[in-house]
Amino acid sequence: MRFSFLIAPFVLVGSVAAKQCLNITVPVSISARNGVFNIPTLEGNADATTFAQNLTSIRGNFTEEALLGYETVAGKFDISVKFCKPDAENGTNPTVQVLTHGLGFDKTYWDLPFNDYNYSYIDVAVDHYGFCTLSIDRLGEGNSSKADPLSVLQTPAEMSALYELTMMLRNGTLPNVPHAFSKVVHVGHSFGSALSYLLAIMHPTASDGLILTGFSQNGSFLPATVASWDSKLARLNQPLRFGNISYSAVSEALSPLSNLTERISGSLAKYNITLGEVFQYSQTTDLGDLFAGLQPTQLPKMADLPSGYLTWADAGSNQFAFFLPEFFDPSILQFAESSKFPYTLGELLTIGSVPLVAPMFKGPVQILTGRQDAIYCGGDCLATGDPALASIPAKSKMAFPMARTFEAYIQPDTAHAINLHYNSTGAYNVIQRFLTREGLGPS
Repeated sequence: MRFSFLIAPFVLVGSVAAKQCLNITVPVSISARNGVFNIPTLEGNADATTFAQNLTSIRGNFTEEALLGYETVAGKFDISVKFCKPDAENGTNPTVQVLTHGLGFDKTYWDLPFNDYNYSYIDVAVDHYGFCTLSIDRLGEGNSSKADPLSVLQTPAEMSALYELTMMLRNGTLPNVPHAFSKVVHVGHSFGSALSYLLAIMHPTASDGLILTGFSQNGSFLPATVASWDSKLARLNQPLRFGNISYSAVSEALSPLSNLTERISGSLAKYNITLGEVFQYSQTTDLGDLFAGLQPTQLPKMADLPSGYLTWADAGSNQFAFFLPEFFDPSILQFAESSKFPYTLGELLTIGSVPLVAPMFKGPVQILTGRQDAIYCGGDCLATGDPALASIPAKSKMAFPMARTFEAYIQPDTAHAINLHYNSTGAYNVIQRFLTREGLGPS
């Protein structure tokens, strides 16, 4: 019989009605062995700087220094997901890709609402290759439930949520998606890759294949990354999105100043400067973040976040960690900065806690990382210092002794945020072709 199931009501996304997508809120019960850390409450941005200094110091392992012990964290949370399937239903054995974003993003990383969705990974996977996709807002991010940023939002708890969603796909119990998938692959980016990798370690039969993008097991560059972020409390950095200031309150406060714009424009004109030029410049500074959210948007509401939610300082910090100059649209950097999402104390403390080997995972593995990735390759993934080692990510072959296939692909002219570079669709095609070659395409 042909593969067919209903997702209703569905939403057609993009300018052409090609894929069918449904936004779903999924109740998920998690249970995880999290760390208990002795970290004082962050009262302001200076405390965020102190935390970063401690975390990046070479004097010792700050995670171990702050660790008091372990506790089981359990509870029910809502996870926001988007399920997409091809408009034309061909075959009887579909494959679903579970897409997990990294720090600083939400699930729109995979279906970027920029330039008419020309950077959409989901469009390529679904429309061109016939895959189904499930993109998720990680626990604590986007439209998913918020949680304590130190005690709950750690690597083990977030992996537990990923596992539960995976089992729903396999068992046919994901709400509004009445199909039990026999082929489930996991595609991650950065921290999302670390979660997918941990899933393969803890539950080696949960996934049929791994695609780890923006990833290597060389963590020596992470301190430089954290330092470059110049972390701030999210609620102070973008108060209109993450603080307790509402758009309506700001509009009301600014209404008496309606004539001020004309006066400022007139003064600037004397120096051949336009108000638009001033605004464009401000977008590259802290002012750009301060005013992010001033215009109503479709971004998820993450208001009044506790102080353990952090974010990098500004567009400059964003570019340093995620973008390769001359190989991205300058407008996409401003878009990414104004729509960024926070990371947490617990994530930073536990991102390095993932074991080094997935001894029992038997599926195919592809690591796809931009050559100029600063976070996991220090800016050049080919600079191994060893003629016998083709790339820094290639060293991870040792982490998958039972994998059916291992491939490390280095995407040219690309830094860490692969999906936001000019040649992103080239990387998308590499991934789909790998999965198809390995027998994990829809059939």
